[in-house]
This record gives sequence, structure tokens and C-alpha cells, in this order.
Amino acid sequence: MRRAVRALCFIAALGCTSAWADNATLLEKFKEWSAYAASGTPKVCFAVSQPKQTTPKKIKRGPVYFYISRWPADNVTNEVSVKMGYPFGDGAKATLTVGTAKFDLFTKDEGAFVEKTDAETKLLEAMKKASTMKIDGKSARGTATSDVYSLDGLIDALARIAKECSS
Repeated sequence: MRRAVRALCFIAALGCTSAWADNATLLEKFKEWSAYAASGTPKVCFAVSQPKQTTPKKIKRGPVYFYISRWPADNVTNEVSVKMGYPFGDGAKATLTVGTAKFDLFTKDEGAFVEKTDAETKLLEAMKKASTMKIDGKSARGTATSDVYSLDGLIDALARIAKECSS
């Protein structure tokens, strides 16, 4: 749970304050993924992408991002978090599908998270072998959404943040 709280704070900070945005430096862009490093304390590096397709198209949502973060001070690598662009209801789940593999994500506010590190490892291995992934969720208002991400450039972005933020 500590991982999710840290990821939620990270997502909120990136989405809401210019201080974090000013401290995050683009390291390199790899097709559909970008690698960043934030020089604050604690140091964090992350790979990020936005969906190539969202449905339904005509609903009001905030920015949508998929993050994979490294926190060297806490010896955390490849922590997955998703900013969905809307608040979830209490106890809501989201589902991430990569190929035939499905992963249940728990939610908090606008974020969706993988609860256990072993599931994160399996998810990342599946992502490295696939070309797309899809995240399905439902807002607190009851609107079902589906976001499709390209995984083109993911492996290079992960390698770049590993180089920048090695433990």
C-alpha cells in the first residue's frame, strides 16, 4: 500500500504543480514513450505515455497518462501507475489487458495501481512482448472508458530511466 500512496502523490504532484513539472527533465523520447528524471528529493525517474485511442470520445476528462517509475532511494523499480483523468468511485477496479493477459488494478482518486510487485513484474514482461495494451475503467459517475496505448518505444524508455536512476 505504501507503493500506491507514493505513486498517487507522484501523479498528483506532476498533474497539479508547476514545481514538479519544472523539476522533471525530459531525458529522451522513444517513439510513443518518453523518459524523464525529476531532480527533487527523493529523486525519481519515469517512463510515460498517453493513450493513442480513448473511448468514448466525447466525454470530459483530465489528462490521461501511464507511468512506470523508479525511486532509487527506496529501492523501487518499475512501479506502475495510471492517471485516468477522472475520479473513481470507492472500491472501483480498473482492468489492464496486454495480449491475453489481464491485470486487475485498484484505484484511488484519479489513479489506478498494481497492488503487488510480482504482478507488476508479470505486467512489465507482458508489455515488453506486446505492441499495445488497453485499460478499462469506470468513473465515479458511472461512465465506462477504454484507453489503448502503443508500447512502441517502451523498452528503450525503461532502459533510459534505469540508466539515469539506478539503485
